[in-house]
Amino acid sequence: MTEPTDADGDTTGPLPAKASPPAGPRRALSAVLRDLRAVDGALYAAVAATPTPTLDRALRRLSHAADHSKISLSIAAALALGGPRPRRAALAGVGAVAVASASANLLGKRLVRRARPDREAARVTVDRHVPMPTSASFPSGHTASAVAFATAVGVVLPAAAVPLGALAGAVGYSRVHTGVHYPGDVVAGVVLGIASAATALTAVAAAEVPGGRAVGRRP
Repeated sequence: MTEPTDADGDTTGPLPAKASPPAGPRRALSAVLRDLRAVDGALYAAVAATPTPTLDRALRRLSHAADHSKISLSIAAALALGGPRPRRAALAGVGAVAVASASANLLGKRLVRRARPDREAARVTVDRHVPMPTSASFPSGHTASAVAFATAVGVVLPAAAVPLGALAGAVGYSRVHTGVHYPGDVVAGVVLGIASAATALTAVAAAEVPGGRAVGRRP
């Protein structure tokens, strides 16, 4: 058996085997994501299969009321009628909603493009149905906006943190209950909402001068 030679006829020795990039980490990540998707789908199916006739109508109405952040914006309007601190909370809350909505709809959904759940295949009862959105499923924009508002307002007005947090949690769950989101979409919405609130609170703080007076306010 002859060894390969170069153009001048010199013996170069056996050709080295082609090096392939390590597949271990990539394969492990793929396996983890596959398992997470399986858990996500199982949780969605479990919620769909659990009969809750008493909750169905209430959660359907809550999910619909959270469209376009109507609940959060209504609360912000009420806060704006209060003193300086409630108005600051309303400003931070609305700013957080704006950041969360833009991040979820203009970035998250366009980057991930996860398909919506198959509500009919999962046999989600019709009593729970709200209109199935045409946008991508990941992340949950309703959850992101609700959590962003609750977090931002709760930081400025600590007394409002628990009730608004509970409301945001109910909105997030309602999106799974009505069959339009996987639980993983809601979890991502929570993370995005908290980050959006932090961004809005930083912007509000930067708009103030030392002493708590807003820029442009007369002493």
